[in-house]
Amino acid sequence: MGKKDINEILKRNVAILAGHTEKEDSMMPATGAPLPSVEEVKRIVQLVKVIIFTDYFHKRQADEQMRSYIIGVNMEELYELLRHQIACGLQFCTECQGNAEENAQNLALRFIDELPEIKRLLYTDVEAMFDNDPAAQTYGEVIFSYPVLNAMTHYRIAHTLHKMEIPILPRIITEQAHSKTGIDIHPGATIGEYFAIDHGTGVVIGETCIIGNHVTLYQGVTLGAKSFKYDENGNMLNVPRHPIIEDYVTIYSNASILGRITIGHHSVVGGNIWVVNDVKPYSRIQQSKAIDLAFQGGLGI
Repeated sequence: MGKKDINEILKRNVAILAGHTEKEDSMMPATGAPLPSVEEVKRIVQLVKVIIFTDYFHKRQADEQMRSYIIGVNMEELYELLRHQIACGLQFCTECQGNAEENAQNLALRFIDELPEIKRLLYTDVEAMFDNDPAAQTYGEVIFSYPVLNAMTHYRIAHTLHKMEIPILPRIITEQAHSKTGIDIHPGATIGEYFAIDHGTGVVIGETCIIGNHVTLYQGVTLGAKSFKYDENGNMLNVPRHPIIEDYVTIYSNASILGRITIGHHSVVGGNIWVVNDVKPYSRIQQSKAIDLAFQGGLGI
């Protein structure tokens, strides 16, 4: 095939793809303003990490004045990026009224005011993970390398934005952690302090989950929905449909806790269990004794 023919094929498809389809237009905000930037949202999370874990993600400073300067510089950049990205995200809110730029400014400042509480919660998560894992030698090991802290940093940021009813950005933030750690936490979930996930891969926490304090999960745990409710038009309703996990609960690997049920405080749920009913406080839920069956030549498998 000659160069002319190649160019014709390229030009023809560029012309087709450059046109807006009806389906494409139906999925786009009508404002025509810039859309959120995934890279800038990623930078927002990085800045929060530097502000909260300053000595770990920036050169350690013994001098309080220099530490204050470093946090201040990062805070200014965080505010500007966040203000802009919130304004971009507000396009997806059909009920948002008034000036998007002014609203974004106020929301960004509200988020800045929440940073001390986000920091407090994250340090409880560090402590919980350290206390729950005998393999952890130092707090620094948890902060630098444990996937749960990465996932919880993203979640704590995203949940704060979610409570402020900011569209799009919370899901972008939690999905960035999901793709990197394998831990899938919806920003709408409510998670208390001293939260730990050991290993983490495959953990799923649904939107309407409520998790208390001092809760520990292991890899593969699903806190999901059992069924969905629909309106008269057949559309799914966003109603509470995920579990409530009370304080001091431990759930071991690959357990599935489904539906709007309550796991009572100080309970232990064993691995590979399917739980769809309420569990009373101080309970121990585990599999029945395994039955060892021998098969010959693959028969019965």
